[in-house]
Order: sequence, then C-alpha cells, then structure tokens
Amino acid sequence: MSALRAAVIVFPGSNCDRDVAVAIGGATGTAPAMIWHGETELPPLDLIVLPGGFSFGDYLRSGAMASLSPVMHEVLARAKAGVAVLGICNGFHVLTESGLLPGVLMRNRDLRFLCRHVALTVENTDTPFTTPYEVGERVSFPIAHNDGNYFADAETLARLEGEGRIAFRYADGAPNGAQNDIAGIADGTGRVVGLMPHPERAIGPELGGSDGARLFAALTEGINA
Repeated sequence: MSALRAAVIVFPGSNCDRDVAVAIGGATGTAPAMIWHGETELPPLDLIVLPGGFSFGDYLRSGAMASLSPVMHEVLARAKAGVAVLGICNGFHVLTESGLLPGVLMRNRDLRFLCRHVALTVENTDTPFTTPYEVGERVSFPIAHNDGNYFADAETLARLEGEGRIAFRYADGAPNGAQNDIAGIADGTGRVVGLMPHPERAIGPELGGSDGARLFAALTEGINA
C-alpha cells in the first residue's frame, strides 16, 4: 500500500499544526506536508487537515478569515473531488465558515474557555476517521475552545440526525451548550469531518489518554478504502 499523502494547512495563529503533524507522522510513518495558507496550489493528496488554534486571532468570528485564505479555494476543490478533509477545533470552524459543513459554532454557553478531557460517544463509523471505533463506544479526547457551541436550524439538525452524520457526541451532555450534544459532524459523503475535541492530544498515556491514536492509526486504510 502506498504511503498516505497528507497535508496540514497552517494559518497565522494556528497552534496545533505541529501536534497533528506528529500524530499523522507517528501513525503512518510519513510526515505530512505543511502548507502555508497563502499557497494557491496543492500537491496530489489523500488527506487535508485543518488544525486547531486561533487562526487570524479569531477576529470577526473563529475561522471566518481563514475560510477566505487563498489555499481554501483548492481545499474546497479537492474536497469536492473526494479528498478526505479533517477539521479539528478551529479547523471545524473553518469548515463551517467555508460551507463544507453546515451549521455554526458559537460562543460557549457559559462564556468561558473550556480546557479539559471530555467523554464522547462515537455515533458514526462510516467515515475514514471513525472506522477503528464501534458505534456507541465511549472515548475521551481533550477540548480547548471558547467557541464550541454547535448550532444549526431545525431542518439542518433533522437532516444530520436522519442521515447519520453526527460523528461524535458529548457523552455526558455538551459542556459548551452544543445542540443535540454535537461534538463532530460529517458531510454527506462522510469524507469531510469536523470536530471540536482534539484527537491529536490523545495519542499516548503521557498525554492523558490514547483514544485519539486509533483515529490516526487507521488513516491509510480508511482513506484509501
């Protein structure tokens, strides 16, 4: 099987780009390309990751300015062509702001920054990123966000639920107020996934848990399936 061709998009203010690069490289044996947001072309890729952080300082709205970066034209084109895209935390914001995923992520319900491990339930294992888990499995990933309160209109929520597009749900209730306890969702193809928790911060016992390691370990098989 050929090596996974992955890229991590780096925006001004990204602070989890190296974390996710380490997670991908450690799991697949191949370091991802680090692509600056100002680029207008991308090499052949199997996976694009939009990392966590505070792109452009979260000015206007989290992810709003990053969604207009030059590289995003190519990210959208690759996603429409079937390339897998993963948005983590701020990357999830970018996916909603760019229209690749529905809904918005608003300020946390209690207007406080949240930073701790949370329990999640896996709701959908039909994406390249969730194949190593079992439906209903309880896992633990860290969260670190100020704007993780997922909101969508009733029609969109019904469609997400009816089509099985909830990828992860907060197991003990959403600490940020997210509707339907939504922690992560997928697009209609299952190849674009955004989630607020950080699997790249849960890849070993020294980080407090390794539940996120399986997401990265299965990338080659899941994405090329």
